[in-house]
Amino acid sequence: MKDWFKSGDPWIWLTASTVSVSIIMVVGLLLLIAARGLVYFWPANIIEAQYVNNDSTTSRILGEITDSEIVATHRLKDMGVLNLPDLPTVERYLLKTGNRDLTGKDFRWIAQPLIKDQTTPESVVVIERREWGNAYGYLKSIRENGADIAQGDGVLAQLKPRLKRALTLFDQIEKIEKHDIGAINYGLEKLRLRERYLELKNISDPQKRQEIEDDKKELNTQYSNLQSKLSGLYSEIRRDTLVIEAADGSSMQVPLAKIVRIYQPNAMGIFAKTGYYFTKVWEFVSDDPREANTEGGIFPAIFGTVMMVIIMSIIVTPFGVVAAVYLREYAKQGWLTRTIRIAVNNLAGVPSIVYGVFGLGFFVYFLGGNLDQLFYPEALPAPTFGTPGIMWASLTLAILTLPVVIVATEEGLSRIPRSIREGSLALGATKAETLWRTVMPMASPAMMTGLILAVARAAGEVAPLMLVGVVKLAPSLPLDTNFPFLHLERKFMHLGFHIYDVGFQSPNVEAARPLVYATALLLVLVIIALNLAAIGIRNHLREKYRSLEG
Repeated sequence: MKDWFKSGDPWIWLTASTVSVSIIMVVGLLLLIAARGLVYFWPANIIEAQYVNNDSTTSRILGEITDSEIVATHRLKDMGVLNLPDLPTVERYLLKTGNRDLTGKDFRWIAQPLIKDQTTPESVVVIERREWGNAYGYLKSIRENGADIAQGDGVLAQLKPRLKRALTLFDQIEKIEKHDIGAINYGLEKLRLRERYLELKNISDPQKRQEIEDDKKELNTQYSNLQSKLSGLYSEIRRDTLVIEAADGSSMQVPLAKIVRIYQPNAMGIFAKTGYYFTKVWEFVSDDPREANTEGGIFPAIFGTVMMVIIMSIIVTPFGVVAAVYLREYAKQGWLTRTIRIAVNNLAGVPSIVYGVFGLGFFVYFLGGNLDQLFYPEALPAPTFGTPGIMWASLTLAILTLPVVIVATEEGLSRIPRSIREGSLALGATKAETLWRTVMPMASPAMMTGLILAVARAAGEVAPLMLVGVVKLAPSLPLDTNFPFLHLERKFMHLGFHIYDVGFQSPNVEAARPLVYATALLLVLVIIALNLAAIGIRNHLREKYRSLEG
């Protein structure tokens, strides 16, 4: 046994088992997140049942079971649930009943022993709405300008083309409001700032002022035309209304303008449900959020996360590489250089919120405020760069990840044999040429390793971003079709903050919980995709310069 320990085999096995356990835990966590998040998009069956109330009367319930748990019977009785059997524990279900505009809530807990005559009728419909969440019920009639045009079985035949028409009109309205009118408002704001600039500089140029007035008139004319078109589209989209019967027997009127889709999950086969599933997944990654981020998609958060990481990478890579090259190749190796290296290593352990406070104070208030005074005085007192935005968030995370890039690059430079440098110098190259043409290309895989570590850390940070640019809902993306196209001063959405907001700040916790898992899985996938891209570049560089190392 003593010889076995001396051979080192136990430590090899211990290391291998530790790595295996870590991999199993990571994979298990990802599988848990995937299982809890991806099931959210599957169309669950809707149950209809009679539920025994505390006064022994029954009422009809309608909805989908989203969760279940085993609870002690005495605990439910203490919570006011009566008529329970004399058992130590009972199962209860979390039922998504929808119809929040009628009942004031989307979910309710029901005890399994109090459910009677449970069925899954095929005629029940689920209506995904833009407001008030889902609606559950039975189709009664469809109305055009307040008059019934179809009832009973004839509703489905009329509903499909009319819903398609409403969705087409909604897309046209959204395009006009979000893009066309948005561009006009952006242009009017630019003209206002130009006019204000002339006033501040005391420039009384009649020709420039006339050009501004002419441009204003043209934009206002376009705005009036779009408003007229919008009025007509709104009049058309409000034409049709769907009437459904809710679980309590009351009638609900749902305008088709507020409907995203209608489906009958109990009547859908496996292929229809699979098609619906992928439609919902695509909506999740490509659409804008709605209902306080508990419905719709998270495309702005994906876009903001990727764009922030790209800007951060563009900033941190040259600064980190230059700092590492100076410390390794040019700086005199003495106590001062050693102190700087110690300081760089210590910076990697500073809590991220400290960087956020620094970014808010230095970048936003000091640097951004001075930029506004120098270059954007016409916009004051409304700040342009003196407010949190994607540029300050990227700079803050660049400083946060800078030590990682410096250390990784220095390690790469130290592994390059001294003979290569000496050979280059012997052939007549200068030190700068040796660095640029020989040393730096060979160290590029190490630089990419530092960038990979920086991306992995920056993409998941949330605390500093809450201070320097991220918001719950951003009305416009940082990149659009308005000149100069890339708007670094704008606030943005981020997947990490979206998880925090939906999971801990949502007014509808039960509806938000599956989205937390789905968004967390998507954040992991985005980080993996970014890292794989960087790893592919690193491997390509490593193969390209392998011959030089030999």
